[in-house]
Amino acid sequence: MNNIVLKLLPQQLNEIETYYLKHKVERNAPGVVFAAKLPDVTITVYSSGKVMFQGLGAQREASRLNEFALTDENNQQNINSIGDTLPENFSKLSVIGSDETGTGDYFGPITVAAVYVPNDKIELVTELGVKDSKQLNDQAIREIAPHLIATCVHSLLTLRNDKYNDLQSRGLTQGKMKAMLHNQALKHVLHKISPEKPDYILIDQFAERDTYYQYIQNEKEIIRENVLFSTKAEQQHIAVAAASIIARYAFLIEMDRLSDIVGFPLQKGASHLVDEMAAKILLQQGENVLRSIAKWHFANTKKAKRIYENFASR
Repeated sequence: MNNIVLKLLPQQLNEIETYYLKHKVERNAPGVVFAAKLPDVTITVYSSGKVMFQGLGAQREASRLNEFALTDENNQQNINSIGDTLPENFSKLSVIGSDETGTGDYFGPITVAAVYVPNDKIELVTELGVKDSKQLNDQAIREIAPHLIATCVHSLLTLRNDKYNDLQSRGLTQGKMKAMLHNQALKHVLHKISPEKPDYILIDQFAERDTYYQYIQNEKEIIRENVLFSTKAEQQHIAVAAASIIARYAFLIEMDRLSDIVGFPLQKGASHLVDEMAAKILLQQGENVLRSIAKWHFANTKKAKRIYENFASR
């Protein structure tokens, strides 16, 4: 039997309980605050903040944590290994880096970017102010990204909410969507720079290597040569940091477009503020508008509907 144990943040426990509510079972064991049972996996949440997945479907359900904005950096490392051992002086090599953003945000798309930074451009890209996008505010992202786009061979893919919701309704997990987008972006960059080849390709790790390649096993062209995976990959090579900036920039541009649709700036993330904003959109503009700008399967949808129903019943 497969067993996977993850540590959740306090505010994350409610999210996982909401998602598995219809599968809830009573469990009176010490320290158990919630339990759910699916045909091939049992999920147990403990008062310590740990959640255990037991059964043949353990890996599948544990990987779903990526889909609901339930993971933080520590949990990401718990779900995955720390990644591949990188070659010596890796930061000085010619590398295609790929990264994504928007996966934990209720509103807005998933964006994936792959960027090629040959070793003779590393200094130039550094001078543009490139660092992990999480260390830059939105204004800095908007200033730096256009220069990167003009400077570096890259591929940028935006999976908008209507397509995302369609794929999710047809059974694709967020992990599979991300893997398909990464593979496609890497393929595009390799074709653009051909016949030149990078020393390596580095993917900011969101799944184990075997899981990643299972996700894309049916793709016509699968990028495998010299592909490495690493958590915190943006700290390992500037190409991934550049990819994180371009991906974030595309996310911000799409959020601007969606904000124009609803008439006010959309809240990022998946917090209670997002629930309240989603309820406001339900009240003022209806379910079709909300569905068109949100990741519909997130727990925020149910919470927004509860807020909306409570308000409407007054």
